[in-house]
Formats: sequence, structure tokens, C-alpha cells
Amino acid sequence: MTTVLWYRQDLRVSDHDALLDACGRGPVVPVFVWHPEGEGRWPLGGAQRWWLDRSLRALDAQLRERGSRLVVRAGDPAAELAQVAAASGARRVVCSRRYEPDAMREEERVADALEAQGLGLERIGSTLLFDPFEIRSGSGTPYKVFTPFWKACMARPEPDRPRPAPAAIPAPAAWPTCVSVDALRLNPTIAWDAGLRATWTPGEVAGRKRMAAFVAGPVGQYSEHRDIPAVAGTSRLAAHLHFGEVSPREAWHAAGDAARGRGAAFAGGVQKFRAELGWRDFGAHVLANFPRTSDDPLRTEYRRFPWRTDAAQLRAWQRGRTGYPFVDAGMRELWHTGTMHNRVRMVVASFLTKHLRMDWMHGARWFWDTLVDADLGSNTLGWQWAGGCGADAAPYFRIFNPVTQGEKFDAEGQYIRRWVPELAKVPPKHLHAPWEAPPLALSMSGVTLGEDYPWPIVDHAKAREEALAALSSISAKAGRAEGPD
Repeated sequence: MTTVLWYRQDLRVSDHDALLDACGRGPVVPVFVWHPEGEGRWPLGGAQRWWLDRSLRALDAQLRERGSRLVVRAGDPAAELAQVAAASGARRVVCSRRYEPDAMREEERVADALEAQGLGLERIGSTLLFDPFEIRSGSGTPYKVFTPFWKACMARPEPDRPRPAPAAIPAPAAWPTCVSVDALRLNPTIAWDAGLRATWTPGEVAGRKRMAAFVAGPVGQYSEHRDIPAVAGTSRLAAHLHFGEVSPREAWHAAGDAARGRGAAFAGGVQKFRAELGWRDFGAHVLANFPRTSDDPLRTEYRRFPWRTDAAQLRAWQRGRTGYPFVDAGMRELWHTGTMHNRVRMVVASFLTKHLRMDWMHGARWFWDTLVDADLGSNTLGWQWAGGCGADAAPYFRIFNPVTQGEKFDAEGQYIRRWVPELAKVPPKHLHAPWEAPPLALSMSGVTLGEDYPWPIVDHAKAREEALAALSSISAKAGRAEGPD
């Protein structure tokens, strides 16, 4: 029986349940359908489109090594998949599950349309470790806090061992027509992607190499090094996981296998890394069970929060020109490489939502367009966490001091010096708050504030007071709305 395999966010051949199922039944027609409208209000941003272009080419190469190829189409998946099935004589369509709200709606719509034409759509496997609709509290409700969510996950059987790629993929008697990846026009029309090209190699082969290098050693020091942005202490697997070039089961078991015989400290790093895979699952769990949260705060009282609007300050934040070196280093790293260290993500997000008091959606949209690893569940969870308005959120009154955060996690300023080179010669003791340095120290380093590097666009102490006052205002409104007990 010929099967059409609908590729979506599972662009690999290893540990691919739907692919292996299809191979066991006969010829397989792997298909990717470009249909950004199916993503609703969150079609792929620029950095993700850049990655997808290369990931599709890499997948096609992997398939061709096994006697197959990737059929690329553009248009409504219901129509395109039906046409491919008719041209290849396929009687069934399979895909991996996705859990973003619009992706789930698209899946159901396609399933209904295919059924009307005598074809079934079977979902086999997914992009997560655990099904977000199966993890429930004792009262049967979805979780809003990570720790009990993860405890519930850990009470379940361990994720299955990953399954190897098929040595060969049976080809159909006739291949349907397709378009080239170039025809999708995923690459930027203006060449802004030099930093992405210098930083990343998309695709399954590169993802597996990166995973192997990480579990060979750095994962053992993950707990200690993950907060230091100048150290290569994180996995940098997020984009490979998002596009499904590496399965979360592979990452889970590769880390666990590496810990054998390495001692308790190494195992502690592995456990922390696995919990970060769990945080990815938690983002999908919250979004799947509370689908409005991609655009609306989970804590609805924050709909009344007095967010500010200031286009100039928003632009300064986006471009890394806030006058706070640790924040600016992170935003420039993002612009150049399409990623940002996780500790710095928290600091820049806190700065936008609390120092500038701008709606978390401004940050979510900017990250969505500039991150190669932009995942809707994780992006939404992270920004609502920073803004104090979502699941497991940091309280809004927890306001990161961007100076002390830099002093703690980039004490010698290696990270800042890399991404804010105009401050490279400023002495370390003045690097995190150059506006407080004696004029002589700055002049000797060749820096003039306002010319070479901006003055701070807000004062930390004043911004903190105003943020807390804004929080008090919605608390008071909530109390008035509720009335006396």
C-alpha cells in the first residue's frame, strides 16, 4: 500500500514513527506543503524561514540517500495531499502530530477534506516527549505550574528509545510533480543573514553532530554553565528540535546514555538538561490546553495592565541601544545569530516588560521574527513568564536589575565585549554601568557616551518604582471588581 507522508515540523528520517510505519506498508511519498496561512496569526518569521529553506534541502538529501526524495508543493494541504495521493496511487496519508492551536485546526480540516475523498489522515508520533492532553492533575485539569507538571511526567513511563532511520525507503511507481525549494522564496530578498550563515548549519546531520558534541561532555556541567553566556555551556539544540531535525526522544536518551558511569555530578547536569526538554513540553502543554494564550495573557487581570507605547524606546531595545550593556549584548547577539543565551533572554524580556513597561506581545513578536528556534509554545510561555501574566510566571514585582545581572553572570565582561565592541576597552569594573564610570576612565578607553554608546534610556530605580505602581493599579482594580468578601 502506498502512503503519503506529510512532513511538517518533523524534518528528519531518524526516530520518525510515521515514516517507519509507512515504510512497513509499502511505497512512501514524502511531501512538504508550504502553506503559511495554516499557521494563523503566527506564520514563520524571517529567521525561521531562512532555517526552513536549508532544512528542506537537507531532508531531501537524507531521503535521496535512501532511494526516495522530498516532494515539495505549495498551497492548501488538503488539495495538495489529495493530488499527490491520486498521482502516486496512495490510499492513505500519515503525519506527526502538532499541538499549536492553528496547526491542530489545520490538521482537523485536512483530515475532514481527505476523508471526503476516501483518504484517511493518520497521526503517528509527535514533536514532544509527552502528549499535552494526557498529562493532568489529580483533579483532571491541565497544569499551570511547571514543577507539578514535570513531576506528573516523571511518574509516567520513560519516553521510548529512539528508533533508527530506515536503510531504504520504498519509492512509488511514479513520482508526482513538485516545485523546487527555491520556488517557495523562503530566503531574504535583502542579504541580512550573514550572521545566520556563519553560525548555523540546519538539517538532521548537523543537529545530530551538535547533540553528540553536547552529550560528550558539556551536558555534565550544564547545571553550572547554563547561566554563563560567555561559556559554551548550553546545547544549542532548540532550532533542531523545533524543526524536528532531532527528536526529543533522541536528545533525552543521548543525554541519559552519556551519564552512565560518569558520577553524580554529571548525572545532575543530565537531569537539568532533561528538565529543560520538559520546559519545552510544558510550553506546548499550556498552549494546547489554553489556546488563546498565544495572543492573550493566561492571567486575565493583565488585560487591564497600563502598558506603555514608545516607538523610539522599542526600537532602541530591538537594536541593542538601551544603554544597558548586558541587555544590548543580548539583543545584538539575537540580531546577528538568530539566537540568544537563555539567561540573557530573561533579562532582556524583563527589561522590556518592566523597565520599559511595554506589552509582552511586542517582545514575543520580535523574538518570533528573529529567532531561528522560535517555538510558539516556548515563546509564549517565556514572554508571559517574564511579564508576570502567564503560567508559572515570575511575579511581576520580580524585576531583574540589568546591571547586577551582568555583574553576576558576565563578571569579566567577555560576553559584553563580544557583542558591544565599542565598550571593549572599558575596564571590567565600569563595563556594566559605564555611565557611572569616572570621565577619565571612559576617555582613556576611547568611549564617549552619547556618541559611541548611548546613555541609558531609562533609570533602573525610577522604572522599578513605576512598574510596581502599575502592578498596584491592576491589583486595586481587581479588588474593586471583586467587591467585599
